[in-house]
Amino acid sequence: MTFQKITIEATINTNIQTAWDSYTQPEHITQWNFADDSWHCPSAENDLKVGGKMKSRMEAKDGSFGFDFEGIYDVVEDKKRLVYHLEDGRVVETTFADQGNSVLVTTTFDAETQNPIEMQRDGWQAILNNYKKHTENS
Repeated sequence: MTFQKITIEATINTNIQTAWDSYTQPEHITQWNFADDSWHCPSAENDLKVGGKMKSRMEAKDGSFGFDFEGIYDVVEDKKRLVYHLEDGRVVETTFADQGNSVLVTTTFDAETQNPIEMQRDGWQAILNNYKKHTENS
């Protein structure tokens, strides 16, 4: 199956090590991995190696809905690139471009077929924006 690719990005005003740690360490992931303030990420696991599993629990704060977001790493290049696949075969790639005083974080993901492309792009961008805010304020 061929999926439509969506790309989002953010410039994080920090150094590459801080950007990487904030993106990959579970204690940070739970602080930013949600698209809207009515949601939260109560738990996260991240086995950062090829074949390792990443898992984040996403839940509405009112308890009305929740799901596990899971992937298996295909590529792990320290402080440079992460590629993982989801259970349905979709692929997500995130790159970290060190720009000295900032890091350009770019994610390209295969869209799913249940929700409009714009909604998916906006949701993933909102999560990346939360990551930026958390990382710059940590």
